[in-house]
Amino acid sequence: MTRPLRTGHELWLPEYNTLIVNSRIRAVHQRSALAHGVGHAAHGHEDDRPKHEKQADKFAAQNLIDPDELADLYKWCPDEQRVIHELGVTTRLFRAYVLAHPPAA
Repeated sequence: MTRPLRTGHELWLPEYNTLIVNSRIRAVHQRSALAHGVGHAAHGHEDDRPKHEKQADKFAAQNLIDPDELADLYKWCPDEQRVIHELGVTTRLFRAYVLAHPPAA
């Protein structure tokens, strides 16, 4: 569900099995926040310690970024910010993806 949140992009409430996405943020951030929150749910997280945040980012990145599309985009345009925009993800999730899947040398 979406609701205005004072802080943060999403809020995972495991005791209610509910994910709230901030309605006041741009669509690209809502999409990334939703995938991130689903990552928390999928991993059974009950808090937002740094390790859990990294796991949720990795989950979101792997589910939002298609490796073939990314490879095609790199051929078309080497500019990282343009690639991120074309993928429709946040820079944070893009970097989480690249960290987990370094480009071939």
